[in-house]
Amino acid sequence: MSPIKAEDFLGLRPTHNPHRWILPVTEAVSTPGNFLFGGCGLAAAISAMEQTCGRPTVWATAQYLSYARPPSIMDLDVIVPVSGKQNTQARVVAHVGDTEILTVNAALGARAMDISGQWTQRPDVARPEDCEVVPRWSKKEGYIDGRVEFRAAKGRWGQHDNGEPGDGRSILWARISEGAEISAAMLAVIADWMPSGISGALGRRGGGNSLDNTIRVHKLVPTEWVLCDIQVHGVHGGHGHGRMHLWSQDGVLLATASQSVILRLWDETPKG
Repeated sequence: MSPIKAEDFLGLRPTHNPHRWILPVTEAVSTPGNFLFGGCGLAAAISAMEQTCGRPTVWATAQYLSYARPPSIMDLDVIVPVSGKQNTQARVVAHVGDTEILTVNAALGARAMDISGQWTQRPDVARPEDCEVVPRWSKKEGYIDGRVEFRAAKGRWGQHDNGEPGDGRSILWARISEGAEISAAMLAVIADWMPSGISGALGRRGGGNSLDNTIRVHKLVPTEWVLCDIQVHGVHGGHGHGRMHLWSQDGVLLATASQSVILRLWDETPKG
């Protein structure tokens, strides 16, 4: 069976206008909190731009503005201000009706240069089959967290409430349960689990809502599992910041990602 493509995983559809795409916001691309998962929004924009422009993504960054909830329809309008011989600068404005949900800016293209190098190294961890399965945070079925499988490779992962801060680093294996083609869009989905490392960093039950999500694509190679090396950099003023490196099983750097989030603590007692 062929690996599923990003547009099929997301449910992204073309329209008669090559610069407009639609994404039905279903539970399958939403969080258990019943709103569009940010990584799926960025992935849909990346897929729409790549298919419209006919070029691969170099980097893309999303700014999250509002929530899209099922069962709405999100329109994605691809705008191409500059398209050169080898590189395209593009953006997507995604909206539900008159409400703008997210804006994505990106560069796309590839140059025929016989120069390649990788100077950062994949962490030395156990194979996915030798790592503990990470339990889902929610018991609700049909949502995005049930479509991605995780194995804890190193460091804290999951919900921690002992009050003792960790070192901010978590390493885990991830794969799309349905089997997926490795692409910039699919990596954007996986990368949006970076805020989940905040709980281990703080030693408290928490996470965050993404303000942004940036992915920089290095080299795409086939791999069943993606190794996610998360480093939470800091938390201050109600916000958190961190990054993720994404690796193939054989040590190829696929991409790097970074985010800033609105900090959410679930162990706080509501006031009033």
